[in-house]
Amino acid sequence: MLRRPRGARLAARRQSTVMKPGYRPILVVEDDRFDAEMIQEALHEVGAPNPVERVEDGADAVDFLFRRNRYAGRSDEAPALVLLDIKMPLMDGFEVLRTIRESDYTRQIPVVILTSSSEERDITQSRDLGANAYVVKPTDAQMFSQAVRTVGEFWTRLNELPLHTAY
Repeated sequence: MLRRPRGARLAARRQSTVMKPGYRPILVVEDDRFDAEMIQEALHEVGAPNPVERVEDGADAVDFLFRRNRYAGRSDEAPALVLLDIKMPLMDGFEVLRTIRESDYTRQIPVVILTSSSEERDITQSRDLGANAYVVKPTDAQMFSQAVRTVGEFWTRLNELPLHTAY
């Protein structure tokens, strides 16, 4: 069976998917393009109705969350979930998490750390800063996809979030 490359499948799926109105976005903060595409595809596979937005670094994540700079015109809906890598350019995931938890506007947004680091100090620091969960990215692509599907299903289908739509 001939299959399109992963990126082409994802682009085609994005064009054909109609997101249900009223669903807050999931913000993926991931500098690795391949990992980001796998995350988006896994969320789609689990049937997450939320639109998925991606930024490539911590500085853009903060701008997105606070509707600054190039994100100034985006919807005022707070993300339903942030999937956050730790090791990123410009601003690391710890600083992004600290910024999220220090603001009354973003404090209640669930943040799941999704990273390749299994270092105890990273896990402890993430928890101390208020991460809702810490998931180590499996190196196997199928296991990685399954981990993201599990996270996505819990946070988008099983977990009840408080209303938090406007800043």
